[in-house]
Amino acid sequence: MARKHRAAEEEAAIDMTPMLDVVFIMLIFFIVTTSFIKEAGISVQRPKASNAQPLKPQKTIFIAINERGEIWMDKRQVDVERVSANIERMIAEQPSDSVILQADKDTGHGIVVKVMDQIKAAGIEKINISTESK
Repeated sequence: MARKHRAAEEEAAIDMTPMLDVVFIMLIFFIVTTSFIKEAGISVQRPKASNAQPLKPQKTIFIAINERGEIWMDKRQVDVERVSANIERMIAEQPSDSVILQADKDTGHGIVVKVMDQIKAAGIEKINISTESK
């Protein structure tokens, strides 16, 4: 009689393997379908614009310039002379046709123009200036 009771308890166990398989497949699906945006690496206080329009998500290169005139690309600081070389490297890794320039509102326009010249020298014609909407 004791043996029949133990056999009934063993049969009542639920097999968790199929559920774990489904969970792992869902995890892989969400990881693969998630899109990641590469930021420039620092946060800047963008100037406000009354006619600002949001951009459609696409493959873009982000460049940030802080109030001290430091240029940040791909989460590292670069010199103004190396901007075009870094853009060419990033285009080789992931083709892009536009750049989003995030300049702090207190940045001098001279450094912004130099960066824009370097972007043009790298072959990018589409330069977007990031602003905050009111």
